[in-house]
Amino acid sequence: MTADGPTPPEAGDRGKSPDPELLPKKFEQVADRVYRLRGDLQGAMNIYFVVGPDGEVVQFDAGTRIMLKNNRKVAEAFGGIDRIVLGHAHADHRGTAPRLGPPVYCHPAEVADAESEAAINSYMNLRELEYMKPRLVYPVMMRLWNGGAVKVAGTVEEGDDVAGFEVIHFPGHAPGLIGLWRESDGVALVSDTIYLVDSARLKPLPEGEASVPHPAWAWDHRQAKESVRKLAALKPQKVFAGHDDRLEGDDLTATLLAAADRY
Repeated sequence: MTADGPTPPEAGDRGKSPDPELLPKKFEQVADRVYRLRGDLQGAMNIYFVVGPDGEVVQFDAGTRIMLKNNRKVAEAFGGIDRIVLGHAHADHRGTAPRLGPPVYCHPAEVADAESEAAINSYMNLRELEYMKPRLVYPVMMRLWNGGAVKVAGTVEEGDDVAGFEVIHFPGHAPGLIGLWRESDGVALVSDTIYLVDSARLKPLPEGEASVPHPAWAWDHRQAKESVRKLAALKPQKVFAGHDDRLEGDDLTATLLAAADRY
């Protein structure tokens, strides 16, 4: 261990399976060479770990500051994380990144927000939320989730390869929101391209349903809806979002198109 977190893996350790003795309870393998750590309130925040064909260990998204202890346990279990790639720079997706140690990457359009201390992004308008409780609760929670400014080491853009996945740009909820797409088995890690929870009411969505994020959170809600349709056009069979569990099925087109039209 270093002062900033786990030491990087030795060359001979790259790509090894995580040591089960070191893993927290809410950690699981969800697809080939893809793992998920769930945490924070009701385990609703997700951090993903992908082991690339060359053994590179990439962390996708960084959850909330509250997840730091368990994030470090997972990094140690892998023998180290090579780099962190942020799906976007909102407070609940960058929380652990400033304190883990590995270099952090994001889309160029997210760099300014990633390197800002602000917990609430300038384009968010929480007054658009219909219910009083979420309008009051979210500003408090976002400050608790926030890990602070992130030093960005580099950027990734659509078409780039990250640990055997293709980077896909899904702008709207955030200007530089990205997902990771693996066509060979239809696996998509999509951060907040879709929600599997109802953020306007602080409740889960019915099982098997999804939603475009509420306009209150959107940089450009029209583009957010188009990004959900872009995801549908990929024909994914497993969709892992930034919150809650997953969508899974041979044809998720109808579910995703309905999600784009929810707001």
